Amino acid sequence: MKLAEALQERADLNRNIEQLRERLCINAIVQENEKPAEDPKALLRELDSSADRLQELMERINRTNCLTEKDGKSITSLIAARDSLTLRIAAYKALVREASQTGRRARQTEIKLLSTVDVKKLQAEIDKMSKELRIVDNTIQSLNWSTELL
Repeated sequence: MKLAEALQERADLNRNIEQLRERLCINAIVQENEKPAEDPKALLRELDSSADRLQELMERINRTNCLTEKDGKSITSLIAARDSLTLRIAAYKALVREASQTGRRARQTEIKLLSTVDVKKLQAEIDKMSKELRIVDNTIQSLNWSTELL
């Protein structure tokens, strides 16, 4: 099984577990002399089975991510870099959006707002980080589809 397939199965299991949790809650209480629409014991068995499979997949995915390298960096390291870049880009974009709103005056007599940062320079930095993010993400995706799950 390829790493990407395991990641897809993990996502499916997470969705399934959430649905089972909701179904368990719906069937937790019934009126006296009534039966639940679904058997909570059967739902719990299915939940436990899905959670066991998820645990197994997560262990194998994490092991694979730690031991698979490209240009001296593990997939785990690449994921951390991608997540860090995503956070930085979002923060920089929010700063640029706020700093770009300097022309909000109804009349000339109102207080003039000035940007405290160089928007053009920040936008260039965002573009640079976005390019790096695309490269890192493409590397991760390539590895996901070419790496066998350990």
